[in-house]
Amino acid sequence: MARKRKVYEFKPDRQGTSFFKRLYMTRLQRRQILKWFSLAALCVLLLTVQDVMMSQIRISGATTDLAVCAIFLIGLYEGTENGSLFALIASIVYLFSGSSPGAQCIALISCTTVGLNLLRQIYWRRSSGSILLCTCTAITIYEMLNFLFGIFVGSTIWDRFGVFVLVAVFTCITALPLYPLVKLISKIGGDTWKE
Repeated sequence: MARKRKVYEFKPDRQGTSFFKRLYMTRLQRRQILKWFSLAALCVLLLTVQDVMMSQIRISGATTDLAVCAIFLIGLYEGTENGSLFALIASIVYLFSGSSPGAQCIALISCTTVGLNLLRQIYWRRSSGSILLCTCTAITIYEMLNFLFGIFVGSTIWDRFGVFVLVAVFTCITALPLYPLVKLISKIGGDTWKE
């Protein structure tokens, strides 16, 4: 007598597959997730280095803002849509880390990133020079607006203007070695935008 064979209307899922296979994600999607987690980890690492080591080193009363530099670099490298959303989320994390000068950093970082992304995409072609120039401009605008906000609320005095300028200069200098690292990590999932 012949055996009866089970006939499935749909092919059942294979047993013993990995967790990532069951998510039904393509390889590109997994690489994009890896890229964004790596960029976020870079920001957290730089925030830790800033708070632990760089806060002890002061030249004429000024130090660097590594986390802000990384947020601007990533935000400007990734473009208007992805970069601006990253800048908003990262600035909120920066505020809750306790290292930020105040709640105004969310608006300052996000709005500066959006504005300079739009400016760069409208007037310049995508290049390392334009991204670094916009990053240094964003850092300078951020530091100067922080200074003006500090004057407005009374948390600083006019005599400290030079310190804010030095912080902007030191942070712009640290953007140069950080740019190749951000560029390398951002290439993990491929470029997501076209200009």
